[in-house]
Amino acid sequence: MRATMRQLSARLRAEIHDLADEDRGDVPGWVLITLMTAGLVVVIWALAGPALAELFEQAIQRVSGL
Repeated sequence: MRATMRQLSARLRAEIHDLADEDRGDVPGWVLITLMTAGLVVVIWALAGPALAELFEQAIQRVSGL
């Protein structure tokens, strides 16, 4: 009975260790993707922001008849 419990305990520890090893790479990848996406949004907004503001102002002027 003790040998069976030891084997089961060893197998359980090995499975937990394997699961922990698999999850280690996920967080840095997601962090990198998030930071890159935020950076792209900032760059695109900086480049296109003034043009979009001007387009919006023109649309409002046409609608309001000014």
